[in-house]
Amino acid sequence: MASYIARKGPLVFSNLGKWAYNLSGFNQYGLHRDDCLYENEDVQEAIRRLPRKLYDERNYRIIRALHLSMTKTILPKEQWTKYEEDVKYLEPYLKEVEQERIEREEWNKNH
Repeated sequence: MASYIARKGPLVFSNLGKWAYNLSGFNQYGLHRDDCLYENEDVQEAIRRLPRKLYDERNYRIIRALHLSMTKTILPKEQWTKYEEDVKYLEPYLKEVEQERIEREEWNKNH
């Protein structure tokens, strides 16, 4: 897992993609896409497996976004998360958890 480098941004950089990304609004609070995932059991387990540094950075972004939301403000534009710089930091852990769940379900079905 240590050799994994998270892919930065979507594979296709398009004007439509950038427009939709900016329209979503979470970047104005400094959040990443993975910060906004619906937390089902797989996502919760992937979050639990994050290294301490990534986990703390995620919590900081979420707490800051909650504070900004409560005060009805947003970050200055230069601090917004940029489309090209949005790192999918949770993706490798989530894939691992999903593969384990699928493997466990297959095993349970056959035994």
